[in-house]
Amino acid sequence: MRVDLFDFDLPDERIALRPAEPRDSARLLVVEPNGETVLSDHRVSELPSFLRAGDALVFNDTKVIPAQLEGIRHREGAGGQQVSATLHMRVGANRWKAFAKPGKRIKIGDRIAFGHDGGSCLLGKLDCTVEEKGEGGEVTLVFDLSGPVLDEVIHSVGHIPLPPYIAAKRAEDARDRTDYQTIYAREDGAVAAPTAGLHFTPELFDALDKAGIERHFVTLHVGAGTFLPMKADDTDDHKMHLESGYVSGETAAKLNAVRARGGRIVCVGTTSLRLIESAAQDNGEVRGWAGATGIFITPGYRFKAVDVLMTNFHLPRSTLFMLVSAFAGLETMRAAYDHAISTGYRFYSYGDSSLLFRKD
Repeated sequence: MRVDLFDFDLPDERIALRPAEPRDSARLLVVEPNGETVLSDHRVSELPSFLRAGDALVFNDTKVIPAQLEGIRHREGAGGQQVSATLHMRVGANRWKAFAKPGKRIKIGDRIAFGHDGGSCLLGKLDCTVEEKGEGGEVTLVFDLSGPVLDEVIHSVGHIPLPPYIAAKRAEDARDRTDYQTIYAREDGAVAAPTAGLHFTPELFDALDKAGIERHFVTLHVGAGTFLPMKADDTDDHKMHLESGYVSGETAAKLNAVRARGGRIVCVGTTSLRLIESAAQDNGEVRGWAGATGIFITPGYRFKAVDVLMTNFHLPRSTLFMLVSAFAGLETMRAAYDHAISTGYRFYSYGDSSLLFRKD
């Protein structure tokens, strides 16, 4: 499909720079696409009223790490150069794939010193070697440290990798360490938050419990590829970056039981949806699953297991806007986004949310 089919104009002032307070006071656009498209304006705190007892919410419990690193590149015969790297996928105890800037000037064998503060403290130093170089500034970094020690140092010297549309407007600050994290995050490894989950509060969880709605957790470590612009003119020419994830056999069995008794699987965020669809069989059965997924969902995709999707508002021409268009229908989502823009919804990671019911 042509990528320009998924383009739209978004006024700059619609981009949210801070989340709503409290989190569940964010707006919620409910989109029901079957028959005539019905759009209705609500608050996230009203979510239980749109679900049924026996439905199951699926959350991505990945935890954002401070994966933005700043350092100096060293090469024999050349002076030092400032380098920025965003870790996006761990591939070993001491290896990470990362997007580096300026990517074109980095070569295999270069040494990069991140976080040096001039002292002798181990937690102020993080050195690595460039082992591989891919396309679009992607590199594989081999760190001198490994395992939990490496994790500790990354947490010490790294910064929260705010999405570029926020970082271009303001610097990361102490609030982001809390704001850009779900209240249920527990598995370190993401470089971007599963942003639909940012709206949940303990009070909303209590309301969902009282409504008889189940909660289940899966893990997909969101990579920096989610922020990369689509450069292809046709979706067939786009290559998705891989992200690692995990669905336990126990969780899969519980979700299958929900479907067997007529309940619905409601994914909180596109990340949990992509993981569940990666783990689902053609007959809709969800199985325990672990690995890297590069699933690319565009209109025409046949959804196997997910019935309802809660998700924030996405970038024009993005793979995520393509996904929601596949889920609820392209014309439906065009109408929903036109409504959201004209009525003042806040967009992107810290913005408002929507509740989409799958188009039959």
